[in-house]
Amino acid sequence: MRLLIVEDDAEAAAYLTKAFREVGHVADHAADGLQGYAMAEGGGYDVLVIDRMLPRLDGLSLIRSLREQKDETPALILSALAQVDDRVKGLRAGGDDYLPKPYAFSELLARVEVLARRRGAPAAEPTTYRVGELVLDRLAHRVTREGQEIALQPREFRLLEYLMKHAGQVVTRTMLLENVWDYHFDPQTNVIDVHVSRLRAKVDKGFEQPMIHTIRGAGYMVRDNAR
Repeated sequence: MRLLIVEDDAEAAAYLTKAFREVGHVADHAADGLQGYAMAEGGGYDVLVIDRMLPRLDGLSLIRSLREQKDETPALILSALAQVDDRVKGLRAGGDDYLPKPYAFSELLARVEVLARRRGAPAAEPTTYRVGELVLDRLAHRVTREGQEIALQPREFRLLEYLMKHAGQVVTRTMLLENVWDYHFDPQTNVIDVHVSRLRAKVDKGFEQPMIHTIRGAGYMVRDNAR
């Protein structure tokens, strides 16, 4: 799923963003209501997770504004206001669900998944990626090639996972910066080149055919040359 979290509490936002990403979802963050409205309006999100008390534009007004623009993206409201009247106001403003604080992340995740299913979000990503004899198990956090286990650092694992998810396709530097490093700007460093080089040394060294290819002027690609 692709989620937008609109939360002005930096600590809470960081926790939610990290938690959703750890279970395989894409999570973006907006720190106030106006930024959230701008991102939601053109972001193509599956579900919006919106704090009720936001600076610049409160959560209920944000949702009303989206509904006025015929944007029906499911919205779940988070709030410390937990009385029945508060929940009713949230739902009548256009919210699809209302979860009082404090809450358990497991419940929030379950509610978000229900909202996404109702909207017809894409099926969950596979737990295993396979390109030829290269296998990445997302749940076991394990990589093997021809049955040999390959030990990877967390960032290397995430990089290979993204490349294998898009096997046979060119993956650009911008795509890697945004989806592996969570950068939405170019840091003007060789961080990608360094990590790809390290990953190649582990994945391709000792094998006849390379799996990781540089597409000059475009980016990188994982493909099975043996086929």
